[in-house]
Amino acid sequence: MDRPRWQNYWDRKSATYDREIGVLDRKVFGDSRAWACSQAHGEVLEVAVGTGLNLPHYPAGTVLTGLDLSDGMLGLARARAAGLGRAVTLRQGTAHALPFADGSFDTVVCTLGLCAIPDHETALAEMVRVLRPGGRLVLVDHVAGTSRLTRAVQWLLERITVPMAGEHFLRRPLPLVEAHGLVLERTDRFKLGVVERLVAVKPK
Repeated sequence: MDRPRWQNYWDRKSATYDREIGVLDRKVFGDSRAWACSQAHGEVLEVAVGTGLNLPHYPAGTVLTGLDLSDGMLGLARARAAGLGRAVTLRQGTAHALPFADGSFDTVVCTLGLCAIPDHETALAEMVRVLRPGGRLVLVDHVAGTSRLTRAVQWLLERITVPMAGEHFLRRPLPLVEAHGLVLERTDRFKLGVVERLVAVKPK
């Protein structure tokens, strides 16, 4: 992974990220942030926490840790947490090697992150590693659509977005989650199957 390149990219992107993703939240992802956070309990790790847009949605009583590659994103997340009066531990690091011991968290959340993490398979394996037995993995992302036409459009988009921004449209985390032996608790897809939300439990 070209870590400095993507750190610099997301540092620059942090200035406009909230405005740009806000449009997609309203038109495409709907209530997915609130939905994802409502599934969390106990000690929670959010991977690719970004500017902290999910922070207002976590239930009271959850103990939050957020990790992101970008210091620029984390600076905005710290300001958001302070404005909310919400205690959260924010750490800079890569999803490819999470700086936590095995079985550290009751819930791991990642919303709209695996689409842009360079090695999403390694990142997902790391999320499973730091999850306690019986813990929940909560994912929301845009994925390969259900129709061939949709996937063809996504393939064309990737010709631009992958080299420019590391943004993938044809990934789908669900099969990887199942391959790690997690048990699906709930899942749904909408917007031509382009958005997928899931909760999976790590066996005890």
